[in-house]
Amino acid sequence: MGANTSLVTDLSDNQSLRTLIGTESISENDPFWNQLISFTFISPTSSGNSKLLEEAVLPLAKILIENNPRTGNLGALIRIFLGRTKELKISTECQDQLFIWQAHNALFMIRCLLKVFIREMCEVDLHFQLSCRERAPGTCGREDLLEELMCNLVHLIMEVPLLDITYSILFEAVTTLLVLLSYQLFHKDIIRDSLIYQHIMKGKCLELTSRLVKTLLYNFIRQEKCPPPATYIFDNQSDGGGLLYGLASGVATGLWNVFTLGGATGGKAVLDQEQNPLPLSNQSLMLLLVLANLTDGPDWPNPYRQAVTCFRNTQDTSSPASEQLHSFQINFNSLYTALCEQQRSDQATLLLYTLLHQNTNMRTYMLSRTDMENLVMPILEILYHVEERNSHHVYMALIILLILTEDDTFNRSIHEVVLKNITWYTERTLTEISLGSLLILVVIRTIQFNMTRTRDKYLHTNCLAALANMSAQFRCLHQYAAQRIISLFALLSKKHNKVLEQATQSLRGTRGSDDSDALPDYAQDLNVIEEVIRMMLEIINSCLSNSLHHNPNLVYALLYKRELFEQFRMHPSFQDIMQNLDMVIGFFSQRLEQAGTDLSVERVQEVIMKGAQALPKDRLKKFPDLKFKYVEEDQPEDFFIPYVWSLVFNSGVGLHWHPQGIELFSMDSS
Repeated sequence: MGANTSLVTDLSDNQSLRTLIGTESISENDPFWNQLISFTFISPTSSGNSKLLEEAVLPLAKILIENNPRTGNLGALIRIFLGRTKELKISTECQDQLFIWQAHNALFMIRCLLKVFIREMCEVDLHFQLSCRERAPGTCGREDLLEELMCNLVHLIMEVPLLDITYSILFEAVTTLLVLLSYQLFHKDIIRDSLIYQHIMKGKCLELTSRLVKTLLYNFIRQEKCPPPATYIFDNQSDGGGLLYGLASGVATGLWNVFTLGGATGGKAVLDQEQNPLPLSNQSLMLLLVLANLTDGPDWPNPYRQAVTCFRNTQDTSSPASEQLHSFQINFNSLYTALCEQQRSDQATLLLYTLLHQNTNMRTYMLSRTDMENLVMPILEILYHVEERNSHHVYMALIILLILTEDDTFNRSIHEVVLKNITWYTERTLTEISLGSLLILVVIRTIQFNMTRTRDKYLHTNCLAALANMSAQFRCLHQYAAQRIISLFALLSKKHNKVLEQATQSLRGTRGSDDSDALPDYAQDLNVIEEVIRMMLEIINSCLSNSLHHNPNLVYALLYKRELFEQFRMHPSFQDIMQNLDMVIGFFSQRLEQAGTDLSVERVQEVIMKGAQALPKDRLKKFPDLKFKYVEEDQPEDFFIPYVWSLVFNSGVGLHWHPQGIELFSMDSS
């Protein structure tokens, strides 16, 4: 970093950097600054290279922390950058690549240094470090440099167009804002009292809220790939250095060396870009999620969450966006397409959840789509590969399904979408199946995985709630889906018998003994399993009561395993719900007996189809409709803030944090 540095390991010997962090103040008019920021560098996008850079910058930044209160050189560097931001838009229009790249370099250095400062000191001390030298001669007063920097970064993100020559500086601006907000990582109690929080929520940035959110969303939507790395050769004979050559060609020798990481060549940079082809898109999404999940103030709501909640479709003319605070319009079709394409990442799934849960306009639009399979299929893949996903990602995917199944139109339409050759579903070859039946299969598989592995009560509850919401609209269930519903009940029945036997043995063993600690545990387990069994019986009953004639395969599976239900007929917890199942089983069993013996599968199905038309519906007892609605916890920030920052910690492009000092979450949960 700085002129004439070619390896990251050489940073400590670089004379320009030694001057910056040294004991002498440097005037903002000194030609030194132009020399300092005239280097060619490709921002690291891999975690390995980011770690190398962090390790190299750390000792230099610590020296600057010691000397900066006397020199104010960090504040001077920031003011050099701020001075250049005023001309960035014009420079872009004029294709002034040198000016843009130098501004990028200044911001990159600021970001690297601030990242260490934030780790090493509290906000008050950081504010002091940035306020320890007067402004340049001829100006009056003292500015809040931190707020000025944040506002300029927001303006830069919104106003500088996204082109190949501006991609890197836009990426740096987004990344620097993330770094400034990362105080939460190290000081989990810093919420509303944070200076940075005040600046972003109430200061000059407040009026820019909707434009910033809109820009970050469009960065995500556009999915622009990082342009090829550029290498610049500067004429150091001219005043300030003139640009002689643009794109990388390997001829940058002798004038200004290429700054690389650990001796990496252009080929290494290309490899990094292949591993992280969309750094600006990913980083913009990270920043958007961090902003949207900042806690509300005591007297004001989070304006970024408001903006995410109320934006409208560009084709919606019913209510001008200007009528609502922080509202704007965006192309819903483009956003929907991007969401469908990016669901393999935690952060895209979290954005989808946020929009479905909080933005009524977007939820209505999604549910009106005739290609819902494009959105649902990636969600089902997440749940299907539950072993490979972190628990939060699985939970978000499941909540998305639960929210979708709150809508009856969705529950009906998914059974009309026919899919062919689902390659990622490996338990059984599915040459043709409805989206609804596939959804049932995947949710049941998730329940079974949870029963044997994680045993998460909330996961169980939400899986069953989604099935319950769908049950009245089950249509033409695939044979395998019907079998899996009854197989899940068989598994629950087996587990119930096992727990019941253990409870009975425990009771016998404790007679005459004072040690009765084991009994409550088994009693609790028995209560939980009976709640789940009750829910499964209600789901089956809901389907039979509302759409029996549409689901002969479920009736067939029910009859095939009728003995499973015998033990629950007289059970006080299930007796009422078992009346309908008993009636259905008895009705169809009688018709099969009348049809004769040694019936083929086809003949049995024919009898069931005819019987379904003949069964008097008034013989089935009416139960309340099964309807479950997702509701967030009272303090959702307790879950979402650590979750979002764990994503930034693990997936933020070009960022590396040493785990030491992280307070917001444990390393195990990240």
